[in-house]
Amino acid sequence: MRLSRGKFLIALGVLLVIIDQVIKVLVKTNMSIGDSIHVFGDWFQIYFIENEGMAFGMKFGGAVGKFLLSLFRIVLFGFLVWWINRLLKKPGTPFGVAVGLTLITAGAFGNIVDCLFYGLIWDYAPFMFGRVVDMFYFPIIDTVFPDWMPLIGGRPFRFFAPVFNFADSCVTCGALYLLFFQFRFFAKESR
Repeated sequence: MRLSRGKFLIALGVLLVIIDQVIKVLVKTNMSIGDSIHVFGDWFQIYFIENEGMAFGMKFGGAVGKFLLSLFRIVLFGFLVWWINRLLKKPGTPFGVAVGLTLITAGAFGNIVDCLFYGLIWDYAPFMFGRVVDMFYFPIIDTVFPDWMPLIGGRPFRFFAPVFNFADSCVTCGALYLLFFQFRFFAKESR
């Protein structure tokens, strides 16, 4: 039995969200904030933090900002689901476009789950005010600029300091896939 394109995308999205949530729950229940496990030398670590705001720990206007951010994520998720459904019904739409958008949608949903429910589950915040669990850390270069360099000498330098999660990876991979491999579709659509 062969899955329809729509059922395949639903299965893919559900699988990605399950993987994301299993990783987050394992990290949250087995590590303390700030704990680090070196997976591959110093440059690949599982480093547990909780992100209260947007990407890279940016915050957005206190409690009202957090509520608006959670609401925005929900609306964006709904729009993406609607758009994928519309594209599947449109003849000639490359299936890869729907796959890329599904990666983005699944990643967004994984982080929405954290914001909506993690505060309630772990009893630290009300509905929609939970923190996103982040854990992947790749400080590939962690050094100090030489003293002889003007303006920056002696300052620390770390290449790729953000800590992120599987859902963030889904969003990034989906966006990069669409940018590099489905650009022609979007260029044609904008005409």
